[in-house]
Amino acid sequence: QVQLVESGGGLVQAGGSLRLSCAASGRPLSDYAISWFRQGPGEERAFVATITRSGNSMFYADFVRGRSTISRDNAKNTVDLHVNNLKPEDTAAYYCAGTAYVSPSRLYMPAAYEYWGQGTQVTVSS
Repeated sequence: QVQLVESGGGLVQAGGSLRLSCAASGRPLSDYAISWFRQGPGEERAFVATITRSGNSMFYADFVRGRSTISRDNAKNTVDLHVNNLKPEDTAAYYCAGTAYVSPSRLYMPAAYEYWGQGTQVTVSS
């Protein structure tokens, strides 16, 4: 069983950038597809980005596409999410999630993931 821990959140001004990291322990991160989700106050958890086990394919939500990059370093057991041009509406708790396999039709669904980190808060001030 893998344990996931997020880091890198914080307070940033609109237009700034953040790098969020998801570190794995217990099992090799290469055994899992990893996604990032976010959840704002009073909102449902929403898909942000996915990277496949090999790192060859990435998928992004429309609201971050073009200003976000997800990457992984299986040797270091980490997955990073860079987000540029942050907006106040990006304020949320960000979670990384893992699963051994997820179909393209389900990767947007929180229920498709067995393993979750505790989340890291991102607050964007205007």
